[in-house]
Amino acid sequence: MAKKNTADVLINGKVYTISGYESTAYLQKVATYLNEMEEKVAVMEGYARLTADEKQLLKNMNLADVYFKADAARESLEKEKEQKDRELYSLKHDLIDAKMEKEKLMERIHELEAQLEKAQKQTSRQGVENRQPRTAHPTGRNVSHPEQKL
Repeated sequence: MAKKNTADVLINGKVYTISGYESTAYLQKVATYLNEMEEKVAVMEGYARLTADEKQLLKNMNLADVYFKADAARESLEKEKEQKDRELYSLKHDLIDAKMEKEKLMERIHELEAQLEKAQKQTSRQGVENRQPRTAHPTGRNVSHPEQKL
């Protein structure tokens, strides 16, 4: 279990001892916020004429307003995060699809390169055969004879 901390804080000109499971620095930050709020409402027109209960109600309403605005901002950020998560998920799938397509295309390129190499070899062989001397065959056709070395 977390350790309970205690801090003496100055709120609206009075010293209070407050405690909580948060750090003493956090407790001081809360007191500072309450003092800042008091300063903001104290300069409002007509504040001085309000009763103590009305002043407290005004401060409570301001706190509730800040809370609900912060909560709405949090909800908005959560929705935005969820949307970004969905976009990221979609982009990851698009990336996987693109990689798979790339692999297919690379395989096709290798196939075509092999076919080209085979065709070039055949063309090269045919060129060699075409360069060899041809002699008349008894049937009247030209026949190539490969050169023989002794």
